[in-house]
Amino acid sequence: MPAIKNRVRVAISAVLIALLASCGGGGGGGSSNASNPPGGVHLQIVSFGDSLSDVGTYAPIASVVGGGRFTTNPGQVWTQDVAQYYGDTLTAAFTIGLTHQLSAQGGFGYAEGGSTVATPANQYDFLSDVIGNIEMPVNQQVSSYLSAHGSFNSGQLVLVWVGANDVLRAGSPPAAVPTVQAAATALAQVIGQIIQSGATHVVVINVPNVGLSPKGIASSDGGANLTQLSQLFNGTLNTALQSNGLQSKVILIDSYTWVDQVIANFQANGFSVSNTAQACSPTKTPDNTSLLCSPPTYVASNADQTYMFADDLHPTTHLHTLFAQFVEQQIAASGLGH
Repeated sequence: MPAIKNRVRVAISAVLIALLASCGGGGGGGSSNASNPPGGVHLQIVSFGDSLSDVGTYAPIASVVGGGRFTTNPGQVWTQDVAQYYGDTLTAAFTIGLTHQLSAQGGFGYAEGGSTVATPANQYDFLSDVIGNIEMPVNQQVSSYLSAHGSFNSGQLVLVWVGANDVLRAGSPPAAVPTVQAAATALAQVIGQIIQSGATHVVVINVPNVGLSPKGIASSDGGANLTQLSQLFNGTLNTALQSNGLQSKVILIDSYTWVDQVIANFQANGFSVSNTAQACSPTKTPDNTSLLCSPPTYVASNADQTYMFADDLHPTTHLHTLFAQFVEQQIAASGLGH
């Protein structure tokens, strides 16, 4: 592992300039020219959140070893799939360079791996040896979008999925309870800001059952604390959305129940391994993170399709695809597109 990490850092120093030149910011996230997208309606996708939705904030560095997103690279994450469904291409709003500084790229994928709802990045040590502590919390992501674009509009679909890092970093109950409640309450306020700023199609996804991730089930309590805090976050968010008069103004997606059901029926969903192992080999993948995972580090050549989890927290390409389809179905059920 030390040799692999050194190779990552040497490679970064040697080729980052070339990578930045080739990756660029292009695209901007605008709608494609396709006349009939699968979703039945053209929408520009704007995404806020964490690593579950990050389309490539750290790709200029991670792609040196074939990584780039928090999944089984080169596979896509669900937000990219949803964007394609509505005739759009989602690219990163910011990327990171060798100096550990975020650089605006013009895309509408604001989600960044490591982000919380509102806690500053410098309070955590998230892959600091590779990317530093520069990720924007979601309240700052939204502020950054509004600074650049002024408002949202009816031709956009705004995706918001955050809170898992708040749950993971809160500690154990009962001390963790007010921290998680504050994060969920703050998220409802951010959602209110998005709606007040002109968004008419807002998808809000609750926290999945973090306790059922490989990281959760490997913990000393088998994930019980993480499950409790995931439920607390979701319950607090629901209450806050209701009390703020926002629940009827958003499409609320229950990822908690969905993930639980997929795990319980993993073989029927095309997986051979559920939440008991990861597709990215811990001994081959630098820092044991799916951000730096690629086919050479898979445990099997088809692991991106047969495993549910890429590393101990993040979905594989197949699981992302299934989740995107679920989200698309829920959006259609709300009366938007098909």
